[in-house]
Order: sequence, then structure tokens, then C-alpha cells
Amino acid sequence: MQRLVPTLRRDGVSSDLVPVIRTLLAATKEIAFRVRQGALSGVLGSTLDENIQGETQKQLDVIANQLIKDLLLEEPGVRAIASEEEDNAVAGNANGKYVVAFDPLDGSSNIDINGQIGTIFTIFPALDGVAADSDEHFTQPGNRQVCAGYVLYGPSTILVMTTGGPSRVYTLDTTHGSYLLTQDQLSVAADTQEFALNMANQRFWSEGFKGYVNDLLLGETGPRGKRYNMRWNAAMVGDVHRVLTRSGVFIYPSDNRNPKQPAKLRLLYEANPMAMITENAGGKAWSETQRILDIQPDALHQRVAVIIGSANEVDACLNYLK
Repeated sequence: MQRLVPTLRRDGVSSDLVPVIRTLLAATKEIAFRVRQGALSGVLGSTLDENIQGETQKQLDVIANQLIKDLLLEEPGVRAIASEEEDNAVAGNANGKYVVAFDPLDGSSNIDINGQIGTIFTIFPALDGVAADSDEHFTQPGNRQVCAGYVLYGPSTILVMTTGGPSRVYTLDTTHGSYLLTQDQLSVAADTQEFALNMANQRFWSEGFKGYVNDLLLGETGPRGKRYNMRWNAAMVGDVHRVLTRSGVFIYPSDNRNPKQPAKLRLLYEANPMAMITENAGGKAWSETQRILDIQPDALHQRVAVIIGSANEVDACLNYLK
């Protein structure tokens, strides 16, 4: 099995970018160890604090954020970082060529039940003439990402990453502490009979989206003409990984619960990297109105609706929203 760095070189990844990726992944190896230790390492439970999103932080949220932050800020190639847990961008090396954004621990509600959790990350080129601590570095559309990936901390620790080419799968060899290439290219089937969705929110959805889901539930007796199964892990990283592995569609639509926050997922830390990975595996990734990777961000913690997965099913969903 090929190691990570030779695979990156085979993909033509810039020699300036490789150390940034390696540094980021070094932090995920330490997080993976803490996750495996669980209660033995004292990482379970919540803190008394809330993050910038107004969400109560888990202890492991704080630990994971600090691990990634500390390592990246020491990496010469990193101009700035942005985290779901930080209010603003944090300056790194003023001469760094890249900026890195991350959700240090997606699926925090699953931590204390030993459920699926993961780290999602994205790397952009730094902008010339922009201060290292400026949020402006992170208001680039997703189509300018030079690397996107996630690490899923499950029975095995899995890295899924693209640097502009295929979305590849690596597995952490805990014996030697190395990510090894275990699937050369992910490929998402265009059709599916599975969907991932939080059905508890249905009373807040638009009429178009309610119609789409109702037809899914009618199965072979409805207009879609086939039976659908629902799967939901309450962690985007786990749900999208299942979609990428065996097809499906992951959806987090907008809703009317809070007019000031019509969507749940963050464009920078979650939607953009997952969209790049999905598209490079042959799938499709849209908000309710446009391709996710074409959205021009206007805020660091901007939220968007997300419809990601098998291309024909994404199209079918969008047809109900017209």
C-alpha cells in the first residue's frame, strides 16, 4: 500500500502544499488516539462554554481545536487559519502561501455515545496583499480550494481527501502512525435508494421540500417508483462518507425556525470541502439554488442549505424546489 506523501507527489501536489497537509494530518492522528482512549483520557462531557455558533462545546471539541490550531500555526506554509470554534481568522506566518479552515470535530453530539465523529478541513491559496489575520482570506468560493478532506474516527480511522484530482481513501495504520492509500478513487453511483435527513425538522421545511420527502416515503407506490431507506448518523462526516461509499443523498435543507439563521451547515468548514470531495467522486453538490462551489461567501461563518450525493437524486430533489 502506498503512503500518503508518495501519493501526493504522484498527483502533482505542490512541494509547498505537502508539508501543510502533513502537519494538519499529524493533528488528526493525535485526535484519533484521544478518541480511541475515550473516558480513559478524560475527554468526554461538555464544558461550560459556547462557541461562536452558540453551541455548547464538548471537551473533545476544545482539545481537537487546540491541537490543530497549535500545529498549523507553527507550520511556515500557513498564512492563517479559521475554525468553527474561533470567532475570527487567526494569523500564522505572514509569508505562508496557504490558509486552512477546519471543523475540528464534526458530530460533537455523538462523542459521549461513542458514535461517529470526524474532522473536516479545506485549504485555499492565501490572498496577496491581505493581512494574515484577515477574514478576507476565507471569503473565496469553494472552486478555489486546493485541498479538501475529512478524517472519520470510526472502528478504523479513515482519511478521504482530494487535491483537485480523484477523491482518495486512506486508512491510518496505527502500528506505524501512517496514512496508507486503501482506495485509489471513490466513485458515487448516479442513482440511489438511500437518503440521509433529519426528519424531526420536517414541519419547518418549504412546501417543495416536503413534497420531495413525501414522495420518497411513498416508495414504490409513489411517483418515484422505488423504495427508499433513510439513514441518519447526526454527523455530516459519517453520513457523507456513507453516501460516497455506497451512493445516496445527504440533505440539510433550509427551514423557517429562525429567520436570522435559515440554514444549519457552514459553507467554509463543511459544505465547501464536502462538495469538492463529492464532485471529484462523480457526485453533485448544491445548495437549494446553486452549485455550492460557486457560492461567493460574504461571512466567515456563513451557513448554507446542502444537497450532496448521487447526481440524479440531487437533480430530482432540486426539481421539487423550482
